[in-house]
Amino acid sequence: MGFRRDSIIFVGVFVLLWGLGLGKSWTYIVRVEGDSKPSVFTSHENWYKAKVATVKGLISSEIESEKSLAAVQDDILIHVYKTVFHGFSAKLTKEQAEELDKSHGILAVIPDKARQIHTTRSPQFLGLKPSAGLWPESDYGSDLVVGVLDTGIWPERKSFSDHGLGPIPKHWKGECEEAPGFSKSLCNRKLVGARFFPKGYEAMGGGMNTTVEFKSPRDSDGHGSHTASTATGRYVYKANMLGYANGIAKGMAPKARLATYKVCWMSGCYDSDILSAFDTAVEDGVDVISLSVGGGVVPYYLDSIAMGAFGAMERGVFVSTSAGNEGPGELSVTNLSPWVTTVGAGTLDRDFPADIILGNGKIVRGVSLYSGKALGSDLVPLIYAGDISVGNGRDSYSSSLCMERSLDPKMVKGKIVMCDRGSNPRVAKGAEVRRAGGVGMILANSESDGEGLVADAHVLPASAVGAKEAELIRKYIATTKRPAGTIKCLGTVLGIQPAPVVASFSARGPNPETPEILKPDVIAPGVNILAGWTGAVGPSGLESDRRRTQFNIISGTSMACPHVSGVAALLKGAHPGWSPAAVRSALMTTAYTQDNRRHRMIDEATGNASTPFDFGAGHVHPERAMDPGLVYDLGVKEYVNFLCSLNYSTKAIQVITRKPVHCPVKRERPGNLNYPSFSAIFDLTQPKKLSTVFFRTVTNVGTPLSTYRVNVIPPGRGVTITVKPKKLSFTKANQKLSYTVTVTTKHVNLLPGNSDNRFGFLSWTDGKHVVQSPIAVTRQMPYY
Repeated sequence: MGFRRDSIIFVGVFVLLWGLGLGKSWTYIVRVEGDSKPSVFTSHENWYKAKVATVKGLISSEIESEKSLAAVQDDILIHVYKTVFHGFSAKLTKEQAEELDKSHGILAVIPDKARQIHTTRSPQFLGLKPSAGLWPESDYGSDLVVGVLDTGIWPERKSFSDHGLGPIPKHWKGECEEAPGFSKSLCNRKLVGARFFPKGYEAMGGGMNTTVEFKSPRDSDGHGSHTASTATGRYVYKANMLGYANGIAKGMAPKARLATYKVCWMSGCYDSDILSAFDTAVEDGVDVISLSVGGGVVPYYLDSIAMGAFGAMERGVFVSTSAGNEGPGELSVTNLSPWVTTVGAGTLDRDFPADIILGNGKIVRGVSLYSGKALGSDLVPLIYAGDISVGNGRDSYSSSLCMERSLDPKMVKGKIVMCDRGSNPRVAKGAEVRRAGGVGMILANSESDGEGLVADAHVLPASAVGAKEAELIRKYIATTKRPAGTIKCLGTVLGIQPAPVVASFSARGPNPETPEILKPDVIAPGVNILAGWTGAVGPSGLESDRRRTQFNIISGTSMACPHVSGVAALLKGAHPGWSPAAVRSALMTTAYTQDNRRHRMIDEATGNASTPFDFGAGHVHPERAMDPGLVYDLGVKEYVNFLCSLNYSTKAIQVITRKPVHCPVKRERPGNLNYPSFSAIFDLTQPKKLSTVFFRTVTNVGTPLSTYRVNVIPPGRGVTITVKPKKLSFTKANQKLSYTVTVTTKHVNLLPGNSDNRFGFLSWTDGKHVVQSPIAVTRQMPYY
């Protein structure tokens, strides 16, 4: 066939594929000699298209006018490689690949190969590529400093190596604080700063127990090391957690510099420490602040995070916060101020299944990260913890939750115990089962937990199951004379569908403080995330767990937040002039709402389609965010006008802004903040006010000469959306144009205290960019 020596992989693998019956088509990586491009082509990409179109018979000859490519589909190439690899990939038959291999300028035609998972899977899942796009455009965030306010850092982890990094950015003014067990020498060109803030904690009566926590930047909990490496971790090969999720670990911005601010201690994270850390971090010169901390809803002038973030925003610092883990109930979202980016959690297309095999032959699918000695195939007795209790008077409720010292060893020894999921830690339930002599555990979701599952590094064979499966197992136990079963952990499985899914625990809207501002803003990977870990505790987090790992797999909106923090660093690296609001706008307007089946993302808790109250604008897409076309920009003046619209006193506003303000006599509505989303609230007791107008201004950050046309997906029956004008024509870069959106609704019959929610989308498109915003319409009948 004329294959050269460098085509030997092609021949060998192709024979194998034919043997497997897979010879009709395959994806091939084509290595090209870049200097061989004929002059008739204006770009390498067009040359590559012509080559593939020729072997596919779409055009008669490779050397034809580029006009002949007009009818060739843009997706004829899968990828174009421009930096470390010159060439492209395409789907071809065997004959087409052979013909292409003989053509001018082709060095090798290599069959694509499915390899093992790389990283936490987050960068791959988010579409980040080393050869083109946001990573190389931002130099992986190299000149940016990400400040992580959390539980500290375990600096010896390979994720925080400075190998191959250039000098520390000149704008950095922070330092590495010396403390017992933490030397300044532990900082480097990667970990450029490490500070700790214990004073508020200690003042609130948090006595420092130095046997289990460090009065230094060192992380005794693991949470801080995990979030820090998620945002900025370096490449670490052969990373895994006790054999799970094996691959190459890397954060969102692998070359970004890291500064850690320890604000969280055993009893919590205190506002005074958080504010001090904000103050210090901004003065130190961070570019991004990542804060996976929150809780409670108060006015913005009483919210330390809102206040600290306002000062950071004023200095151009992007602030990313977690939405909270109180889902799936409504009004559960926290970190609500419009000058921060609030991040909910979604799943990856990776899972860690653990099957429960019942004595009746039924197999129930759960999840687990247990890695010790397996139970084996022999069935063992199975009991429900709610049916037993210890002899000291504790009720069956305590037993059903497998709370500490709630299980009777006489009833549990040698059995698998089914425990209800509740307020005490999931892994602690397994520890109680093990203490009482149990050999395995089934962790059962309640009806309020729904079907959302989180894998944990249990200390004994265990599997977590959804509410429906839990009820099935309870029924089996109750109706079977000798119930039995076993648990089989199946390791790491990729390519899960559907994905992403909105995590059941992810906090939901509407915004309980300012319903006119839609929160959360976006979602990002937050379920079963592999990242760096402390050397102080095992992966379960239990003091009794003597296992030690470089990495751990945990879940929460805490894990989603640093994904966005790292991506924000990349965007600021690619667009140094963008404001924090512009970065957030790019993330929101380019987010997607469909899963990998091309269906609307579902809510893990219910299995139903999710809404903007669940996912905000959608799931972040970093590569699209690099080129959003238009942005909704905001600055201090607009945020001050927003605060005025809330009818705060000038004193209350000054608490946030630190400067005196003068509110206009005619105050704007909160919904007219130039935000990349719309939330219309209608009080049905006032039927004459069933129409509202939103004003928005967009800035052209795309092609200077461009025309955008509007498209509206209406929220449903009884709601009308009108946009004026319907076309925005730009003549230069950074030009601003405005438009209005009128939302009109009809009266609906609702009982007092009830509400009716409808959701739609508004998008502007120029044929290349799609600038999309969610629309939430709430019709409510308040109590009076």
